[in-house]
Amino acid sequence: MTRPLVALGASDPMAVLRGLEAALAGGPALLPVAEGAPALPTPPPADVPQRVALVVETSGSTGTGKRVALSSEALLAGAAAADAALGGPGVWLLALPTHYIAGLNVLTRSIAAGTTPVVVGPGHFDAGVFADAVDRLVVGPAAPRRYTSLVPVQLARVLDDPRATAALGRFDAVLVGGQATPVALRERARAAGIRVVTTYGASETSGGCVYDGTPLGTVRAELVDGELQLAGPMLAEGYLDDPERTAAAFTEREGHRWYRTGDAATIVDGRIRVTGRLDDVVISGGEKVPLGAVERIVRELPGQDGAVVTRRASGEWGEVPVVVTEHPVDLEVVRARVADALGRAARPAEVLVVDRMPMLASGKPDRRAVRTLADPPG
Repeated sequence: MTRPLVALGASDPMAVLRGLEAALAGGPALLPVAEGAPALPTPPPADVPQRVALVVETSGSTGTGKRVALSSEALLAGAAAADAALGGPGVWLLALPTHYIAGLNVLTRSIAAGTTPVVVGPGHFDAGVFADAVDRLVVGPAAPRRYTSLVPVQLARVLDDPRATAALGRFDAVLVGGQATPVALRERARAAGIRVVTTYGASETSGGCVYDGTPLGTVRAELVDGELQLAGPMLAEGYLDDPERTAAAFTEREGHRWYRTGDAATIVDGRIRVTGRLDDVVISGGEKVPLGAVERIVRELPGQDGAVVTRRASGEWGEVPVVVTEHPVDLEVVRARVADALGRAARPAEVLVVDRMPMLASGKPDRRAVRTLADPPG
């Protein structure tokens, strides 16, 4: 059995909301599309398996394009687990694009709660516009709580604006995810009275399924050869029309279906700490250097919570880390801090200051563009 797949421009969040509501109720499956974004190499099919309610296109910040197929059951299981962890359903403020899973999560949770989200204005994120949108939030007896979801760069911009910071303090929880949230940024938010909840997940897990390091509800987490693997009712069906990639990313073990995240992590007393991508390693002078670990250290330096660490080819060392940032920082300070934590081989070779960090529409750094800045072809 199949059902039609309807592609819908994501520039109208309320249209996406209506399309998702119909899909969750058994109508045509929904494919939100970012207008103006490069198309994937193959067009989407006209029909999808009956179990598929939502298809999320993602190219990631470094990988190749894919279409993640999600069922109504997975999406609603994720929404229910999130509501339970947050203390109940609520009214949501949508500040994220609706062709990304984090923005779609806001819509799914609003549908499940029977509430209508308030949408921050279109265009680049603006703290003043965000504060105006918060003023439009109205809670009621059925859903008396306020929630929103941001990426770290949005949180930083809000905290730079006193009025927006005060508005953010009115939320019962502010979910922050999409990438690692620097400790200094979390501490700054909490000092301002913001109830931050850090989230971890992917399109393949129906979005965030780990809050503040703790798996939600029936979500299970295990480490297999250092890789974080997740199981639970929120897992995607797989990748649309791509059985080989599906087989590589999803595995059966101990009577459960597991998603191989590709992330390195530690689990201590049930709490997960993601330490970086397993494949995000350079060999510098014969030593393995995890770029994610270098980036976390750099981001703890004052003013560097948006810095990105990428790689550059080196005739002498093979590859070396390079820091790309919008704010100048002394290279020797960076090298000393990194060397103390990770050893001499991990020391960045350069700090490259840019006028504006290349960003994806999701608010994440565009790591392919950043790498091109640090190591231009030719």
